[in-house]
Amino acid sequence: MKPDRPLAAVLGADAPGAVVLDGGLSNQLKAQGCDLSDALWSARLLADGPHQIEAAHAAYVRAGAQVLITASYQATFEGFARRGLGRREAAGLLGRSVELARAAGESVCREIWVAASVGPYGAMLADGSEYRGRYGLSVRELERFHRPRVEALVAAAPDVLALETVPDTDEAEALLRAVEGAGTPVWLSYTVAGGRTRAGQPLDAAFALVAGNDQVIAVGVNCCEPRDADAAVELAASVTGKPVVVYPNSGERWDAEGRRWRGGATYDPGRVREWRAAGARLVGGCCRVGPAEIAELARLAGPAA
Repeated sequence: MKPDRPLAAVLGADAPGAVVLDGGLSNQLKAQGCDLSDALWSARLLADGPHQIEAAHAAYVRAGAQVLITASYQATFEGFARRGLGRREAAGLLGRSVELARAAGESVCREIWVAASVGPYGAMLADGSEYRGRYGLSVRELERFHRPRVEALVAAAPDVLALETVPDTDEAEALLRAVEGAGTPVWLSYTVAGGRTRAGQPLDAAFALVAGNDQVIAVGVNCCEPRDADAAVELAASVTGKPVVVYPNSGERWDAEGRRWRGGATYDPGRVREWRAAGARLVGGCCRVGPAEIAELARLAGPAA
């Protein structure tokens, strides 16, 4: 069910709690027995197993998530074309990602906002490039890549577009151009390491790109180590004056060459208190953060709407 109020309306600094996002979609799908070894990753299931995606979304709604991020992170016209799907079919699958998230809320009889994921160009390459950025493409070329799927997602009427896991300022600029005139609010979240974007740019300059942009309702970080998220929250709030979105991964590191996670988990839902005090209004988890962690995060975050 769709809430009566737009998401932006509950992100004020005087709200009693934070809005809770879901966790990692891929880890929940794997827990359900899904094979995600395909280059399309979870996006493959938009065609081959939509019921699995809806079930994964529903698990997070039951855990307390108020915002569901769609399975469109790695869904692109180019990626679907390699599977023999035409543009009309691909557009239909992008739209389906929004419909499945909405249906999950209905199935659990909970009001949820739907954030349509617009992942970076590097996600389409399926080689870990989103953790490096600097693809050798111009801002204009990146804008041309992103605009068609932005349009397809907007046509499905999500509540917000999640411009997420952005590795550098060139791609952030391209994404912001691609959503201009779309009529849908957005949040922008970078993937970061050591206080900089993955491409090595200063975070204050990266966050400053959205200052004064009324279409952007929140800015922050995702798919990074929890310790890197801590400082980024305060910086994003101070540079932009906007609500902050933060959803780090478990703290384990993705080995793109070996295609596996390494290290131990350091995600602690208790961080939400500090995030909230520093300006975070949208809080959740990314890769390897599951329903159990989101349930605890929801308990600690308090009611936001």
